[in-house]
Amino acid sequence: MAIPAALSTIAYSANRPLSNSTPFSSSHKAKRLLCCASLSNFVGSSEAAGVCLSVGTHLIPHPDKVEKGGEDAFFVSSHRGGVIAVADGVSGWAEKDVNPALFSRELIAHASSLVEDEEVNYEPRSLIRKAHAATTSIGSATAVVAMLERNGILKLANVGDCGVRIIRKGQIVFSTSPQEHYFDCPYQLSSEAVGQTFLDATVMSVEVMEEDMVVMGSDGLFDNVYDKEILSVMDSYDSVADAVVCM
Repeated sequence: MAIPAALSTIAYSANRPLSNSTPFSSSHKAKRLLCCASLSNFVGSSEAAGVCLSVGTHLIPHPDKVEKGGEDAFFVSSHRGGVIAVADGVSGWAEKDVNPALFSRELIAHASSLVEDEEVNYEPRSLIRKAHAATTSIGSATAVVAMLERNGILKLANVGDCGVRIIRKGQIVFSTSPQEHYFDCPYQLSSEAVGQTFLDATVMSVEVMEEDMVVMGSDGLFDNVYDKEILSVMDSYDSVADAVVCM
């Protein structure tokens, strides 16, 4: 049975998961970066039986930063039950003449290439550790990684104020909390020694059910679209792509 889900510009059938791990970044600053996923019965061999993610994505540029290029990046992968990662470049680096997009894009590119690495062992915090260690760009980013096991366990690791909501039967049954030093200063992975590391990530495991919906994005989504509005949109559309565009 297919599960409704949303995410825009890129939408995938629940029975046709991604064939590869694919990184994405925007040429514009994303005011909202949304990754919404639904679960369905996986169609395939018995070894691969279980649940998997069906993903759609959408980026909306901030009007003030359209000409400067984006600062957010993400990737989605069909590895095992499915993987989604979001990184939000910290805008403050622009004051030091550093492009905030460089760090987040490189971080996501490394995460995408390392998602099947044996040392990562399909653990979100391990993926953050290896991707951060490989990133050489100056800058910093908040980040969240979600990995779904075929048995329905969604594993999460979050550094900063990217977020995840799990919707079940029209209600939010799980929500991450932002990590902040103080208002508007989130935890962040950084090129500087004073930044946070994978050890600072909040690590969680959540059991998801068929027909649950997972909404995942940067603070640009959750600061601008309230939970009740997310619920309303998700309840109004059967298509993942349509719901994301209207989020």
